[in-house]
Amino acid sequence: MSKPVVEEVLPQLFRAEIPLPRNPLKAVNSYIIRDRERSLVIDTGMNRDECREAMMAALKELQVDLRRTDLYITHMHVDHLGLAVMLARPNSRIYFNRPDAEILARDNVWEFLFQAAARHGFPHEELKEALARHPANRYGFADRLDFTLLQEGDRLAYGPYEFTCVHTPGHTPGHLCLYEPSRKLLISGDHILGDITPNIAAWDERENSLRVYLESLEKVYRMEMDIILPGHRGIVYNGRDRILELKRHHEERLQEVLSIMKSSGPGSAYEIAGQMKWDFNARGWEQFPLVQKWFATGEAVAHLRYLEEAGAIRREERDGALIFHLNS
Repeated sequence: MSKPVVEEVLPQLFRAEIPLPRNPLKAVNSYIIRDRERSLVIDTGMNRDECREAMMAALKELQVDLRRTDLYITHMHVDHLGLAVMLARPNSRIYFNRPDAEILARDNVWEFLFQAAARHGFPHEELKEALARHPANRYGFADRLDFTLLQEGDRLAYGPYEFTCVHTPGHTPGHLCLYEPSRKLLISGDHILGDITPNIAAWDERENSLRVYLESLEKVYRMEMDIILPGHRGIVYNGRDRILELKRHHEERLQEVLSIMKSSGPGSAYEIAGQMKWDFNARGWEQFPLVQKWFATGEAVAHLRYLEEAGAIRREERDGALIFHLNS
């Protein structure tokens, strides 16, 4: 295994690239604040050998003692949370948010997701395989974690930094960024990414996750930011410009969905996702890896739900399946 990339991005604040093999994301950024009294690891990588080895190598290089280290997890996805069980020591605090913690505590999450995706047209046999291959199934953990729950406005001090928690729902219901006002620094998790767009899905029909995400972007846009440390890929220095790009991306996605429905007629989220343009190397929808079909369909649902709430489309239920129609 190649040596992990560790760089000091600010005094006592390091970025370690934790690899995600055979994953389009390539790596997750773990941020480590090294301090003699107590260190902090922000996001961890998946519970798999490649991530574990890279994380331990990074901590060894930085001479971080896990017995004097806490963990901060921006949101519940396995590439950010998966190694928390392995890294935590008996006296470690694992900072997290309540909405995502409540989802992780449910006993029927996978059954709920199966039923929701099936209602949106995902074929059952494909769906079974997609969920079996889902990273959270393959690289999660069975243990229940003892979280220290934080919310909007809570503060954390490590090394020379005093962070304020910023609730930015959308990518997940409880996504929690860290903001350091004196340095105009935002540790953004998957809320803002530089050269890729965060996946915004909406399997829970009670939620309009795209509307909530856009509202969260607007909230962060009003903050003073000189540097954004994202969960994946490169550091972002033009935060407001990037937020405007992300908002335009979703405006274009919404118009794309409407255009597909105008040309092809009513359809399920799965059918509409198959006609959307995706930045993925596959020869058509049939050649998409099943896990990527899962993420694409979830994103289609989010945009359909937004359009439905805006009054542009309506849903019809046929034999337990949801079909979306344009409103005239």
